Amino acid sequence: MVADFALDINLSTQHNAFRKAMNDKVLVIVESPTKARTIRRFLPKNFEVEASIGHVRDLPQSASDIPKSVKGEDWARLGINVEEDFKPLYITPKGKSKIITELRRKMKEAGSVYLATDEDREGESISWHLVQLLKPKVPIKRMVFHEITRKAIEEAIQNPRDIDMQLVKAQETRRILDRLYGYTLSPLIWKKIAYGLSAGRVQSPGLRMIVERERERIRFRKAEYWDLKAELRKATANTESEAHATAPRNGRFDARLTALGGTRIAGGKDFDETTGKVIEGRDVRVLDEAETKRLTEQLKEVDWLVESVTEKQSVSRPAAPFITSTLQQEANRKLGLTAREAMRTAQRLYEEGLITYMRTDSPQLSSEAITAARGGVERDYGKNYLSPEPRQFSSKSGSAQEAHEAIRPAGSEFRRPDETGLEGKEKALYELIWKRTMASQMAEAKKSSLNVRIQAGDCTFTANGTRILFPGFLRVYVEGSDDPEAAIEDREVLLPELHEGDILSADSLIPLPHETKAPPRYTEASLVQRLEKEGIGRPSTYAGIITTILERGYIRKQGTQLVPTYTGMGVTQLLENHFEYLIKYGFTSDMETALDEIAVGERDYLEYLRAFYLGEDGLKSTVEHRESKIKPEDSRTIRLPQLDNGTEVKIGRFGPYIVHNDNDGEPVHASIPEEIAPADLTEQDIQDLIELQKNGPSPIGHDPETELPVYCLVGRYGPYVQLGDKTDEEPKPKRASVPKELNPREINLEQALRLLSLPRTLGLHPDSGKEVVAAAGRFGPYVMCDGEYRSLKKEDDVYSVSLDRALELLAEEKKGRGGRSKVLKDLGIEPTGKNRKIAIYDGKYGPYIKVGTKNVGLPENERDAETIENMTLERAMEIIKAYTKK
Repeated sequence: MVADFALDINLSTQHNAFRKAMNDKVLVIVESPTKARTIRRFLPKNFEVEASIGHVRDLPQSASDIPKSVKGEDWARLGINVEEDFKPLYITPKGKSKIITELRRKMKEAGSVYLATDEDREGESISWHLVQLLKPKVPIKRMVFHEITRKAIEEAIQNPRDIDMQLVKAQETRRILDRLYGYTLSPLIWKKIAYGLSAGRVQSPGLRMIVERERERIRFRKAEYWDLKAELRKATANTESEAHATAPRNGRFDARLTALGGTRIAGGKDFDETTGKVIEGRDVRVLDEAETKRLTEQLKEVDWLVESVTEKQSVSRPAAPFITSTLQQEANRKLGLTAREAMRTAQRLYEEGLITYMRTDSPQLSSEAITAARGGVERDYGKNYLSPEPRQFSSKSGSAQEAHEAIRPAGSEFRRPDETGLEGKEKALYELIWKRTMASQMAEAKKSSLNVRIQAGDCTFTANGTRILFPGFLRVYVEGSDDPEAAIEDREVLLPELHEGDILSADSLIPLPHETKAPPRYTEASLVQRLEKEGIGRPSTYAGIITTILERGYIRKQGTQLVPTYTGMGVTQLLENHFEYLIKYGFTSDMETALDEIAVGERDYLEYLRAFYLGEDGLKSTVEHRESKIKPEDSRTIRLPQLDNGTEVKIGRFGPYIVHNDNDGEPVHASIPEEIAPADLTEQDIQDLIELQKNGPSPIGHDPETELPVYCLVGRYGPYVQLGDKTDEEPKPKRASVPKELNPREINLEQALRLLSLPRTLGLHPDSGKEVVAAAGRFGPYVMCDGEYRSLKKEDDVYSVSLDRALELLAEEKKGRGGRSKVLKDLGIEPTGKNRKIAIYDGKYGPYIKVGTKNVGLPENERDAETIENMTLERAMEIIKAYTKK
């Protein structure tokens, strides 16, 4: 390996320095063990690689982190000494002492140190903190690379640089801004709404987007309209030879009614979403059911004639190679990965040397990458599928933060997905990146579009057809599609050969009803797209924004939709009413621009911090001025348009609830089930909840065995059935959730008793002697034994599942909802006497520790595979203890 390096070294001063480095012992420090293992393959034997496991210094996270020397200072809780030029208080996170000690020991043995952390602001900051903490007495060099290949590592060693202090200052300023924003606003939200809530510089505008979309859905008014579909065929096409070569079978094709008496037929986009009426100024004809059916009868008696045939040829070009935001969007749409899962998977691919750096907003490809992609296209698809000239893409962003090349397969020759040895989502994501990069250098797709206007009486019908003349890049990659070949077929709508004046016959006429749809809720993909469009955050922060507002309980997932909770709406409402400028999209975008300017030395960071926090209209004075004017009762009240004057929605300790004020007595309080989204809360839901609470529960019958009443009630987590009344003697009567497929208003006694028969004890586990139980919960039926849970399969019935089947399920590897969660490491039993199992799981939002029913996310710097593998029970207990103190 040393000999390989020597081949590329000439007699220049720079290369002589490199030769010297090869003879001295050199310490290389990276962030993660995986990256260390990969980079080690390309270094001489005298180079030793160690991992810092993420950041080695940070602001204090809790009171216990604050050093005793400054505990009494007013600014200590904030972690920033504002009066001393916003000087941050850096501490070494718990669990890092051993790593720091080992790095110091290794450094003493080295003749020089290379800092090889990532090339973005965060990586630059880690390198600077390492220098500040380790205080090396040997030469320090900064090496950067955007891919982990032999060539890239050699060039990085031959061309080291100093730490870029402008990047460091930009990262530090961002960290200080986030701390000032969060620690100033969050305590106010605790006082005015509920303890434990928070605000964030980028999370709050992101939440506002989701809340605003929910409000649009609340304001939405549905419109109904009809149109007419005709199944037509050429009246003269009696032989197969008369039909077009690519015509549909039997020469039949569909056409839609588009005009009546010269007036265009209304479609969904012609209606105002807030009124359900036609937008003012639109000259359209709205059809109802009666008129559509009348037209259907009339059209049976008229002649059908082709009025015009227009054919146009067009081309479509491939999308640019991936940047961070587009990778997250496509990984979500095609692979079902969350933004965080996509980034974690991409991080592993990068650290394994399979792709280039995954935090970038530049779609450009290096000349090496273009050569590799074009060579691969010619090899796999032929020369006619290559674009005539190498295709380059330019960035739409002015960001100075990220890497300067797109996300692509690493190296000068791209490995095919099947040659990587990858499996599962790593292989799927690599294949996505490989296909997108290859497609970027392929020929344009050529298609022919056919527009046929058909006259039938005073009705005008239109048929549109599309033929793919040459698939080009579509052979490899179609946005939003998993199967390019199938996607090409889906894009083709074939029509028979038609000419002006052709006579047609109608085989069938089908009246079609339509309803306008409410604006769709955001998915992770569409939210990332909107965040990028508005300039909120940067590529590396999108996943964190979504994860934070999910974990805070400000939004929840309903399928792929991001739905705001009532708490999330309350926090947004408070910020809009009293600190609107802080969550304006333009304000947040301007902050990102300021950080970019700091990163390139075009703005003074200290002046910016002073203006933001201490200025006349700065954050500190604004909060101090507004705090006394914010009434907690108002802040806990959510204003929803569908509520009448006597009804309010409030946020309480145990979730959202309705307060209904009658003229005949005390206000009625009724919990709102979490599964009812704000926009889905109907007048009927509100009335049912009020009546149930107002009149008290009425039993749907009595249990024949116990003679106790059986009720169907609604609580925070939705409808449930209950056996008996809640009394001092029986504070917790037996309950069972009502499955979504059952209507709680229509549930009968037999169904209720069947639900209440759960949980069922199936028998004892042959190994542990513990009970095996079948039950149903919020997320479906399951079996459990000694704290181990397994969901039942579709073919299993919770009311009849046997002990043998339950044991079979319990023996399977554990998976969470969506099959995403599995045990990464079993740590044993909690050493507190509670006898609870502790294990690390790979969850949807990252690895976490599970102890009993509590889930505790692992710190960001302890999420890589090697750290998890070496995690001890003692360290896990430290993490759990720190989490509990927050």
